[in-house]
Amino acid sequence: LYWALTNIFSRSSRMPDGYMDRSGIRNPLPEILVSRGGGSTYTTEYKLKNDLEQAEFLLKNNKLDNDPVKKRFFENMVVPVLNNTLQRIPPLEELGETGGLYPFENVDYESGITSVYNRALFMPEVEMEGPIINPTIEKEKVYDDWETGGKSGDGHPGVVVIDDILTDEALQKIRDLMMEGTFWYQTKLPLKFGGYVGAYIDDGMHQKILLELAFQLHRAFPKIMKDHALKYLWAYKYDSNFTGINTHADQAAVNVNIWLTPDSANMDKSSGGLVVFTAKPPRNWSFEEYNTDTERVLNDILVPTDFANVTISYKANRAVIFDSALFHHTDKFTFREGYQNKRINLTLLYGNMELATTSNPETSEL
Repeated sequence: LYWALTNIFSRSSRMPDGYMDRSGIRNPLPEILVSRGGGSTYTTEYKLKNDLEQAEFLLKNNKLDNDPVKKRFFENMVVPVLNNTLQRIPPLEELGETGGLYPFENVDYESGITSVYNRALFMPEVEMEGPIINPTIEKEKVYDDWETGGKSGDGHPGVVVIDDILTDEALQKIRDLMMEGTFWYQTKLPLKFGGYVGAYIDDGMHQKILLELAFQLHRAFPKIMKDHALKYLWAYKYDSNFTGINTHADQAAVNVNIWLTPDSANMDKSSGGLVVFTAKPPRNWSFEEYNTDTERVLNDILVPTDFANVTISYKANRAVIFDSALFHHTDKFTFREGYQNKRINLTLLYGNMELATTSNPETSEL
């Protein structure tokens, strides 16, 4: 899997100018990546700010010292171009027609934005030989919580919370990768979907440690994972000046959400996590309806069920494993300013979605 993903990505237009693999091929971005916000002809203020802060972080922390040519490129091109382009972006209220997107203008292209924006400029390879999943996890308790909702009475079948899911070494390595890797290519319409940048397994975020994590998770919890194969993997990095992900369901059987940012960044320990509702989409709903039509989900599903949910507060190295068909959204969050304090979640999807057995919201629960 790693070889296949690396081979495809090495022929992508994400690669830096001047790079060409032995095939001599440079493929344009697939339309699906562009349509979900990963194009190279537009941006948002929060996305460009994230990219600039990341470039400055790499320089400040000497991550580029082993490659003097790349270091000079960041100092003389990446940082100045991103900073100058950021200054030209109008206020959000003036971008209403584009939902908050800023289409690059001639002056941006002339300054070199295409050489630095949404490019694989620094892609550290991270491996790990030891265990990634914490071997001291009480698996029988995990399985009991999954089947019954737990003994506390505030859970729900198909939703389980596991603290300290990763070993200390794995947590640090994965967090460092998220801070350093320039694979954050997706931006959202801030006036509609909130403010967070995204990275995906099929668009540069396929490092060996993440693929090994996916395999070790599957082996660690066979009674939950069953024969569900890895379906997708992504990460999101949030801007605290915006909201998180709207209410939706994902097209998979099992969803694993792991939080990576240190607890010191979270200014409200009672929130910042995830709200998982106990209702599923009816079988006759399309993907677009249950994944993007928030208003219909609210009126047709959540109101009739009185918004029954399990709310899990944020904690670093906490995993929430749940039935991916259950509607869910990011809880309200307030994280400190600064690049190293941005809320980051890593999501892994397994298997195929199992929808509700009836379109009646009263019984559309797990």
